[in-house]
Amino acid sequence: MKITILQGSARKKGNTARVIGWVEEELVSLGHEVETIYLNSQNLHGCMGCAKCKEKPDTIGCIQKDDVPEILGKMVSSQLVIFTSPLYFWGFTAQIKAVIDRTYSLYTNYHQPGHASLVAGQRQALLVTGAGPYEDNAEGVFTAFRRMQNPHRAINAGELYIGSCTTPDKLNDLVQQQAIEFAREIAA
Repeated sequence: MKITILQGSARKKGNTARVIGWVEEELVSLGHEVETIYLNSQNLHGCMGCAKCKEKPDTIGCIQKDDVPEILGKMVSSQLVIFTSPLYFWGFTAQIKAVIDRTYSLYTNYHQPGHASLVAGQRQALLVTGAGPYEDNAEGVFTAFRRMQNPHRAINAGELYIGSCTTPDKLNDLVQQQAIEFAREIAA
């Protein structure tokens, strides 16, 4: 299976990167083709809401000249996309939020007859790390992710929240095992 990981952390070697590294290792060991895109090193602009992308619904188009159309192209050609982010103020980081907002170009006629999506049937998963507990903290980011599957017409392959994160070297064997089990679940 072709898998794209969208690494949404600003820190290339932070908690999110450490956990997603274990996930990626397991996916590769299971025989999958995995590409991780470190979004912080990409040229990303937020969606302008101009709807120019809707003029040619069968293509990935945008009037902005940045790296997002290429990233979306990789998403479209994947059977599984893993969205990853540390929790920043109860939500996604700006890096991954820019890409999520630009997925607006991937679907047409949402809530109308003829609703179509370039990622229909795709498996999508979410991995989030954070310093605090899930309750009264991380629920919003997972709710937003679940709602995103509706316009995408995608399948929620799985979700994982790793809380109580301090530094990557403090992530223990239990967290590594959770990452490995998550990889197996979302690739099944």
